[in-house]
Amino acid sequence: MTEGDWAALWVTLRLAGLTTLILLTLGTPLAWWLAHTRWRFKFVLEALVALPLVLPPTVLGFYLLIALGPRGMIGGFLESIGGRPLAFTFAGLVVGSVFYSLPFVVQPLQNAFQAMGRRPLEVAATLGASPVDRFFSVIVPIARPGFLTAAVLGFAHTVGEFGVVLMIGGNIPGKTKVLSIAIYDHVDALEYGHAHLLSGGLLALSFLLLIAVFGLNRKFQVVKT
Repeated sequence: MTEGDWAALWVTLRLAGLTTLILLTLGTPLAWWLAHTRWRFKFVLEALVALPLVLPPTVLGFYLLIALGPRGMIGGFLESIGGRPLAFTFAGLVVGSVFYSLPFVVQPLQNAFQAMGRRPLEVAATLGASPVDRFFSVIVPIARPGFLTAAVLGFAHTVGEFGVVLMIGGNIPGKTKVLSIAIYDHVDALEYGHAHLLSGGLLALSFLLLIAVFGLNRKFQVVKT
């Protein structure tokens, strides 16, 4: 691996880790609300959450680039208060990754919350457990497979991003250049050896993460039975 590849690996891991942390923080209450609300139009919000699953990454990246740029709603506001637009920055990559990987975190959590129902929380409430206690002592243990799946899928999906990060962040070494872009650069330069090394590494990482998810989920199912 070249020095630029190591830098791209570091940017990728930072991006995936931070994105996963943000998504778990924001996605958990959203998934809980979607799992239990009786709002008749919740399907509209579910469709918005799932939109990145079917929307071409370049389309999402383009509109995020417009929004985060100096003339966009977000970028323009930041510039007006003395900040700087988020386009072509690592922070912009994080924003784009949160939007792009949102369904891979929210949907597993929503399914886990729907499967557990409200009965365990009602029992805990009658025993005097506070909302915080109920979350950590009831929700997290029961929905642990959902949290694990959400974290792994969110992380892995962010690692494999290309179109969104290229549109928002460009190809700035050490700042916005991630592994998927590094692979493209090697192929474009006919450096297939480097491309094979990076691609094989990502393939192995993705496979191992999925093995971990399916293996641990199977273990949890065996324990429950």
